[in-house]
Parts: sequence; C-alpha cells; structure tokens
Amino acid sequence: MTNDLARMTSPEARAAIERSGIVVLPIGSIEQHGPHLPNGTDTMAAELVAKEVADRLGAVYAPFCPYGVTPIHAGHPGSVTLRRSTFEALLEDVCTELISGGAGTVILVNWHEGNIASMNAVATDLQDRHDVTFIAAQACYTAQRLYRPEGGELTHGGGIETLAILAYDESLVKTEVVGEPTRPAGALEMDEMRRSPEVYGFITDVTELADDGWYGNPHWATVERSKDFTDVVATGVLAGIDVVMNARRTRATNESKETA
Repeated sequence: MTNDLARMTSPEARAAIERSGIVVLPIGSIEQHGPHLPNGTDTMAAELVAKEVADRLGAVYAPFCPYGVTPIHAGHPGSVTLRRSTFEALLEDVCTELISGGAGTVILVNWHEGNIASMNAVATDLQDRHDVTFIAAQACYTAQRLYRPEGGELTHGGGIETLAILAYDESLVKTEVVGEPTRPAGALEMDEMRRSPEVYGFITDVTELADDGWYGNPHWATVERSKDFTDVVATGVLAGIDVVMNARRTRATNESKETA
C-alpha cells in the first residue's frame, strides 16, 4: 500500500521518510485532451506511475499540484496553465519542505513536456544547495519507448494517453465520440521536431499540431491492454532510476577511495 503523505499522520510520515529517505512526486497538467479524454489526463497518468514507483521502492508518495506549465493549450476550455515562475516556486517550496523533513532522494515522475525545463531548473538548484539527489523520470517518454513496438503512439489525446486513462478509470474515456484516427498533415513531423534530443524547435500553440487540439488513434487503447499499463511503465521508470542511483553510488565510492 502506498505511503501517501497526505493520508499519513505526522508521526507516520516522519517514520516513513526516515525509513526510506526517498520521496516520489507526480508532475502533470490540467489541459484539454479532445472530446474523449479528461483535462487531467497528464496528472492522472503521472499519479498512477508515481504511486507504483513509490510502492516498489518503499518510498513516500507526496501529492503535488495538479497544474503545470502549459501555455500552448491556453484559451482552450478546461486548460489551466501556470506561469513558469509560479510552478517553479511551488515545486521548490514543496521539495524544500520534504528535504527539511528528511528526504535524501526526490524523484519527480512527470507526464507533461511543458514542465521539463522548470523541473530541471528546480532540481539542479536544490541538489546544488542541499546534500540530496534529484531524479527526473519522464514517464510519458518511457511509455512511448515501451509501447512503440506494438503500435502505441505518444500523441496528444492519442493511443498511449487513452491507455493511461483506461488504467486510471475507464469510465472517464469517451472514445465513442471520436471517429477514425486523425492524422493532420505534418503533425507527426512537428512532434518529432520538438522532441528531438539534439536539434529542436518549438510549438507555441497546440493548433500547430491539429486544429481541434488533439490527434492520433485513441482506439488503439483497449481495456485489456490497459490492465498492465501501470506495471509496464513503472518497471521502465524504475530501470532508469537504478541507472541514476548506480552512477551516483559509483561516484561516491570513487570519491571515498580518493580521500582514503
């Protein structure tokens, strides 16, 4: 069962943080996802994965603000964006309090690309100021890598995001209101352009991808396929967390040998 900070008493929280030293936060967004998915898709997906990661690590799950940095969706009904300064101040305050409470490792499980720059800024700043380790897990990209071989696509409101909400609460999915998969000309290329790890450009309005704000094939997602979504993505995220932790342990061991 998840060690949920909000559900524990103060003594229970202190004991749980002292026991593991690890806190996991979900980072998402409230923004339109077409006529078939809830505005909270990104936050719900992040919460699913973050809780599973926390459970498997024996860590503390710390709820976070459901809103994110999503100006590209501003003006679309149901979308709420925070300014970067607001988001960063909130994340910094929450993480600082958790560190003061004994957290030595903070894992940020994210499902919204617009948050990445601000997450990284806060994480590197706090890690530099405190004797702690920050790990950022882009769970949406993990899901993209793991489901791509079987036809899953990380498009806004498409198959992988529909799969996540089926796993969260299938009653929230309304694929019956959408018809054939939508493939606006240039949408896939625009997504690849903005997600390139080397040379990339920017999108400032979601209509640059699709006029109605979403595209893809939500029908790819099925209830049966969604049953192991949380396990699949959390396993992928945990493998990446192990790589980070092992690298830091190796560094610490080498430093100890150098000073011995």
